[in-house]
Amino acid sequence: MSLKVAIVGVGNIGNIHAGVYSKRSDVEIVAVCDIIQEKSDKAAEKYGCQGFYSVKDMLASGIQIDAVSMATAGKENGGDHYTPTIELLNAGLPVLGEKPISNEIEKAKEMVALAKSKNLRYGVNLNHRFTPAALRAKEWVDQGRLGELNIINMTMWINNPNESAEHFHMRALHPHSIDVMRYFAGDVEKVQAFFKKGKGRKIWSNVQVNMLFKNGVVGHLTGSYDAGGSYGLETLEVVGSDARFVLRDACEHLEFYPRFSRETETYDYLGGMMGFNETFGSRIGRWVEQNIQQVKPEEIDGSGEEALKAQLVIEAAIESWNSGQVITL
Repeated sequence: MSLKVAIVGVGNIGNIHAGVYSKRSDVEIVAVCDIIQEKSDKAAEKYGCQGFYSVKDMLASGIQIDAVSMATAGKENGGDHYTPTIELLNAGLPVLGEKPISNEIEKAKEMVALAKSKNLRYGVNLNHRFTPAALRAKEWVDQGRLGELNIINMTMWINNPNESAEHFHMRALHPHSIDVMRYFAGDVEKVQAFFKKGKGRKIWSNVQVNMLFKNGVVGHLTGSYDAGGSYGLETLEVVGSDARFVLRDACEHLEFYPRFSRETETYDYLGGMMGFNETFGSRIGRWVEQNIQQVKPEEIDGSGEEALKAQLVIEAAIESWNSGQVITL
C-alpha cells in the first residue's frame, strides 16, 4: 500500500516533512497547500503534485488523500494550527500536526476532542521520543533495569534570538522537553516555575521548572534560548533506585550507570542516527507505518492527546510564575 499524503504549510518544517515522505517507497505526495501562493507553487513543482492555496480548495478538488501533515506556524509557532486542523479533521482525514499543538489550550482541547469524536488518528510531531536511543532507554525503564524511578532531569537549550512573544521560548521549545519527560515519568501533578529574561531580552528566555509527577517522581526542567553552542542541545537524566541513564543531544549518546557497580554502558549513535535533524524521519516514518497498518486512533504514538498534556504543563508553568504559586493540574 502507498499512503497518499498532503502537506499543509510548506515552509521550512513542511518541506522537512515532504523530504521525509519523498524518500519513502510507501508514500506518495499528492498535494501541497499554503496560503502564500509562491510557496505552494514552488513545492508543487518540486514534489510533482498539485498545489493549493487553501485547505477548502484542496478538499474540494476530489484528490484522494489518506493522511495530512499539518505544518503551519503562526504566533509562538502554534498560532495557525487550529483552523486548518479542524477543517482536515471535519473532512475525515488523519492529521499529523506540528508542535506546539496550540498555544491556546481551549483550541488544543477542541482539536483533540474532534479527532476522538470522529475516531481519527491525530498525532503531533513530538520527534524527540522517537529516536533509537530514547526507545532503548524506554525499554530499560519498562524492563525494570532502573528499579523504582525517583528523579528525572531535563535540559534543553538553543541559541534563538527571536522576540516574537512574551512566552515564545516556553511555548515553542518545551513541548519537546516536557513530552520527553512525560514519556518516561508519566502524567504531571504539580508545577512550580521561575523565569528570567536574558541580557537585552524583552521575552522570558530562561526557565527553571519543578514538577511532581502523579507516580511520585520528582522532575526538573532547565530551558533557555540564550545558551547552546558547545554545550549541546539537550540532556536527559532518569534516576532510579537501581540505576540511572543519561541521554545526550536528543539521539547521539546514551549512557547507563548501575548504582552498585562500575560497569557502565555507553552507546553512541544508536540505529545510525547521527544528529537531531534525523529524528524527523523516525517520527514521520512511524506515522506512515501506523496509518498503513490502520492502527486504532488511541494507539497512535505521540498523539494529539499527549501533546495537549504537555501544553497543559507549559501553561501551568506560566501560571506559576505569574502567581508565585505551585499549580496543581
